[in-house]
Amino acid sequence: MGRLTGKVAVITGGAAGIGFGIAKIFAGEGAKVSIADIDAVRGPLAVQEIEAAGGEALFIQADAGDKAQVQHYINETVARLGAIDIMVNNAAVIFQSKVLDTPEEDWERILRTNLTSVFLGSKYAAKAMIAGNRQGRIINISSIHATLSEPSCSAYTAAKGGVESFTRTLATELAPHQITANILAPGATFTELTLPMYTPAVKQALFKRIPLKAIAQPKDIAWGALFLASDESWYMTGSTLTIDGGYTMDGSLPDTAYWEG
Repeated sequence: MGRLTGKVAVITGGAAGIGFGIAKIFAGEGAKVSIADIDAVRGPLAVQEIEAAGGEALFIQADAGDKAQVQHYINETVARLGAIDIMVNNAAVIFQSKVLDTPEEDWERILRTNLTSVFLGSKYAAKAMIAGNRQGRIINISSIHATLSEPSCSAYTAAKGGVESFTRTLATELAPHQITANILAPGATFTELTLPMYTPAVKQALFKRIPLKAIAQPKDIAWGALFLASDESWYMTGSTLTIDGGYTMDGSLPDTAYWEG
């Protein structure tokens, strides 16, 4: 307890899923949490749950891909909570379509929500950190599918790959200000966004593919975000923390082995 005492954290897409898991753990560790989310129903409910557990939170309805709304949630957070120490760019959507069938407007929409939002959130949070003389932490949520292909999700994978490349450049530029920028790359995780994807057949395949034989819960990813937000990670920047149950490191063959038979 208390690893983030005195800190102020902004979390986009913080009303549900991984974002809400991060918000709850941050608040439990003493941070004041600002949830920026487009969902006007879940946002206040998220704040109520955090406050009921003894934490401090506020909700600001915002589209994380819109410059004016990003500036608003940054300015409002500073005005109401005093500063910004931690920025978690988590807002994301998934769109399934094969490359040859993907409409250009959907491609642009996915990149706006999943990548442009990271640029805008990082830019304006960093400006607030510098103005407030804070040695801040920026955490950008990517995915193992920034590296692994995901058929029928080309816009999503392109955006997540962009998040990782962008974050490394951001880390270099912000280092003179003692602001770190790191990437958190989850593997398969049960959230409101992913549940429709996890059919019985998909879950069975994942359990075979993932060495730890489990699909993560949001809190499993949130513990990694806590490390990246804390003083313990002060010497880590431009790095990727992968939390995937061993999915991407495992080169074994399901149900067989190279040296058998």
